[in-house]
Formats: sequence, structure tokens, C-alpha cells
Amino acid sequence: MSSASPEYSNILVSRKGEKQNVGLIQLNRPKALNALNTPLMEELISALQEFQKDDSIGCCVITGNQKAFAAGADIKEMDSLSFQQHYKTNYLGSWSDVTKMGKPIIAAVDGHALGGGCELAMMCDIIYAGENASFSQPEITLGTIPGAGGTQRLTRAVGKSLAMEMVLTAKRLSAVEAERKGLVSAVYPSSELLDKTIETAEKIASMPKMTAMMCKEAVNSAFEMSLSEGCHFERRLYQFTFATNDNKEGMSAFQEKRKPTFSDS
Repeated sequence: MSSASPEYSNILVSRKGEKQNVGLIQLNRPKALNALNTPLMEELISALQEFQKDDSIGCCVITGNQKAFAAGADIKEMDSLSFQQHYKTNYLGSWSDVTKMGKPIIAAVDGHALGGGCELAMMCDIIYAGENASFSQPEITLGTIPGAGGTQRLTRAVGKSLAMEMVLTAKRLSAVEAERKGLVSAVYPSSELLDKTIETAEKIASMPKMTAMMCKEAVNSAFEMSLSEGCHFERRLYQFTFATNDNKEGMSAFQEKRKPTFSDS
């Protein structure tokens, strides 16, 4: 995949990192502030699925530009659909395919992450923010509510009271506020954001890939299971790692005081 892949009209796709083991997807509708329409989301999911199948890729990054990560779902597209069309096509339903990717995904967010843009960022496993980033669920000002997980993921990230305030008043969080409330992991100068994100993605990609996928699966299960169920699930995945060659290599390398050479097997 190159940064000018002809098969995509709304995203730019490339490989990054010293070992070219990070898949980068840049949302590329600048005139529309990267508004998320159906063609863009179909291309995004397709690119993620291609990276999922690529054994050389260990982590993916989704980003926009310094003005907007994504300024929401495409209002013109939404407004053109009737209730019947929304319901029959399960409009926005396919967006959740982003969360079904086994490999870790990092969102590098600068500028606006509003509505669907905030929801897309929250579908990723880690969010890094540029200093000019802002996060909001302003759908109420359009006479509707979040439809791609905003009320659910935001509540889990920042708690009921703040999520309720943001959804009911369209309150925006700055990058600093988002970090303080636990929505994002770190804030960087805009000029450093993508480099810092790729640096973390490279570190993840250097880990045994199956184990990284198990880590992701275990953490995400915390939002779906009770504590006892989650701990049981975690323990089973932990036990599964002992069937992998990477577990044997990691244990041996530690005892032999050398750097492990993982084979992703």
C-alpha cells in the first residue's frame, strides 16, 4: 500500500516505522473537514482489514490533519435518508467493524473530533491527542443523538456525569481536559503528534503479534463482562500463551539475559 493508493478516494494508506510494520491510514476529505460518509468508512474498514491480513503489520494508526481528525458524520448524507432508510440499512451499524480488528489501533487526533469523529477515535484502542484537539458529541444541536457508540463508549471513558453533560449540552473537551478525564492517553505538540504515535505503534508492533491481540481482547472484555467472568477469560488467554513459540522464546530470553526474537507463532 502506498500513500497515494489509487483504490482509495477518501483515505491515504501507507506503511511507517523503521521496519515498515505500522499501517497508517489518514482520513482525506479536507474540504469537508474529514466528515465521515459511507464511502470513507467503507474504505477505512477495507484498509484495516487488509492490514489485519498482512503478517508484517503489527499495529495501525488512524489520523486526520491538524484542522480536523473528523468533524463528525456527513450531515448531508444523513439528512438525505428517511427513517425507513436509516432503519432498513442499519445506517452507522457497519462502523463497529473498526472494533472487530484484532490488531491494536491508535488514533492520532488533532483538531476537531466531533460527533462521529469522537466516536471513531473511541473505537480505537489508544487515543493520542495533539495540543489543538477537541472532543465533543454535539448531535443534540441537530435534533438527534450519537448513533455510533458515543453515549456508550464516552460514558465508559469519562463517567456518567461528564458524558451526560457532553451529550446534553454539546460541551467540548480540550486535549488537556480529555487527558485529565481519561479519554486520551497523552497530549503532544501538533508537530510531534504523528511521530510520537508511530513510535508507540512501532513498540507495539515489535511485540509478539498473537500475544498483543490477546492483550487487546482481554482489556476489551472488561467492558462486556463481570469482574469474575473477565478474570476467568483473562486467565484462559494467559494459559493459551504457553502454547505459543513466542512464550517459550520470551521466557528463555529473559533467563538468558538477551533480547527475544519473536516469530509470531
